[in-house]
Amino acid sequence: MWVHDLETLQFLDVNEAAVEHYGHSREQFLAMSILDVRPPPERGEGCETGAVISGSGRTWRHRKRSGEVIEVALYSQTLPYEGRPASLVAAVDMTVRKRAEEELSRTRLFLDTVIEYVPAVIVVKDAREFRYLLINRAAEEFYGISRDEVIGKTVYDIYPKETADRITSNHRQSLAEGQSRISYEHEVQTPRNGLRLITARSLPIIDAYGEPQYLLTVVEDVTERRRAEQRIAHLAHHDALTDLPNRAAFAERLAEALDRASLRGESFAVLCVDLDHFKEVNDSCGHAVGDAVLREIARRLRAAAGDAFLARLGGDEFALIATNGAQPAGAAALGDRLLAALVEEIEFEYHRFSIGLSIGVAVYPLDGTNATALVGNADAALYRAKAAGRGVVRFFEPDMDMQLRERRALQDDLRAAIGRGEFVLHYQPQARIDGRMIGFETLVRWRHPSRGLVSPASFIQVAEESGLILPLGEWILREACREAASWETPLNIAVNLSPVQFRHGDLPGLVHSLLIEAGLAPSRLEVEITEGVLIGDTARALSILRRLKALGVRIAMDDFGTGYSSLSYLQLFPFDKIKIDKRFVADVGQSEQSNAIVRAVIGLGHGLDMPVMAEGVETADQLAFLEGEACDEFQGYLLGPPRPIAEYAELVGEPPRVKASVARAG
Repeated sequence: MWVHDLETLQFLDVNEAAVEHYGHSREQFLAMSILDVRPPPERGEGCETGAVISGSGRTWRHRKRSGEVIEVALYSQTLPYEGRPASLVAAVDMTVRKRAEEELSRTRLFLDTVIEYVPAVIVVKDAREFRYLLINRAAEEFYGISRDEVIGKTVYDIYPKETADRITSNHRQSLAEGQSRISYEHEVQTPRNGLRLITARSLPIIDAYGEPQYLLTVVEDVTERRRAEQRIAHLAHHDALTDLPNRAAFAERLAEALDRASLRGESFAVLCVDLDHFKEVNDSCGHAVGDAVLREIARRLRAAAGDAFLARLGGDEFALIATNGAQPAGAAALGDRLLAALVEEIEFEYHRFSIGLSIGVAVYPLDGTNATALVGNADAALYRAKAAGRGVVRFFEPDMDMQLRERRALQDDLRAAIGRGEFVLHYQPQARIDGRMIGFETLVRWRHPSRGLVSPASFIQVAEESGLILPLGEWILREACREAASWETPLNIAVNLSPVQFRHGDLPGLVHSLLIEAGLAPSRLEVEITEGVLIGDTARALSILRRLKALGVRIAMDDFGTGYSSLSYLQLFPFDKIKIDKRFVADVGQSEQSNAIVRAVIGLGHGLDMPVMAEGVETADQLAFLEGEACDEFQGYLLGPPRPIAEYAELVGEPPRVKASVARAG
């Protein structure tokens, strides 16, 4: 027996029988490939790796060290060996036949070895009573008991009667069909490993008379895979930090409430909730403490909400839908309960925080008959609550248009800022998990004349709602491509795209022209999208993505698992990369749930042959966890924060510049 590399066909290990039979020492064997034991005229025959594998059991001519040519039968099994694909081969010398008993014993030993070490659960039963005749090591681990406690018993001795009846029924169906098939997927109560979800494939083994003699069953334990899929599906409609329903779930529930209220002539209320003085928690104690405080706030709000639907929209914003009881009295009582829930200070790690609420309420149908009007008017009432000194509940009134005017003023300010060239790009480095630099993500900042450097969180939503994201997004793409093309080191550049850019204009045409204008190779540009791009007109979005990919541009799915995450999108389009949101990365190594989520996303990406990048890596422990789970790439403050490119001059191979460039958009 030997093990050889599937790609190079080089011997990786041999047993003593091979050394003795062929006459080569072990050291000589390890310096040879499997072609070197073939007679010279036949060394090129069937030398492809696939031919060697598919030729399992075929007779080949080999030459011993003495020059004697023998015929051997090769039996192979693919398996990993020291991190690379290899083949375990058993060679049977057919030149001098031994007694039939010895040959049968050798073959049985080989098959037993293969079956024993195959990672799948393999079970052989007799075809009459379905008594266990053979189980492998993986089966022992699955059942949680030794094979001595299984061999000779029936399924009724191992499982509860209901499960045993189901398994027996499926076995009989497999015998009746006489062919291999996926016979069932169901839960089984194992003797010592608890409730497991399995899929099984059964194959009858026929005797010399054409009758079923044995039933070979391969069982796959899919419990953890299904749990991971359920977690990812759960994340599509739930906030990762608080486990409350998210914005997508809120939109769905609001649409249902509108339909029901319209049909029944009922009334309901929408409450927009904002936390007072929460920013100070993050500023003074950091985001880790802020996240812990948010979880406690969510717990209290959930308890106070009763039967109202509570969702976290993002950051320190929450929303509720109150469908029971008379309105507006019911909403007023609910608002009072929510305020009371945060009267008591929140304690965490020797800190005490006093967090209040501001609440705005809009009532259907008085304050709006569609989702946009209701949420907008509740938001306007929320601004009035904040203006009133916070910690209060305010209902929408017709004169609450100040908030709308303020929003329009921000839009006008943004439009003027684009014309004046007040935006600047910062760059955050990205690297492979071993630390090798691969590129930068581009992040926009607003250099406001009076407010200083403004985060995109303050203006991107307004820019998207007003359409100003189109000229701003075009400037970002142009400036990022121009900047990257000037680097001596050909690192990649990643640019975030807004869903609005997919709905208006010719985005692939724009990208193509900007690449030509900058002289940047398409392969160096990576555009990042969220699942929100695919919401709505999925066909149009997929068409645009395919055209971008045809240009040679790489496509990354950003913030995977948040907001609108759906596994179906990974089936619809072959993304070049999946990015794990920083909220999942923050708790790895500390939260088993976060560990499982990150591990599931990495496994999903690798299963689909898509590299996975982790965002928000801030500590060496987080990086070590990601490295241990074979994550491919990362970015975050541990590697470097977003900064003007001049501060990363040594990485891009250009001399330091005194001032980062600011270009006009328009």
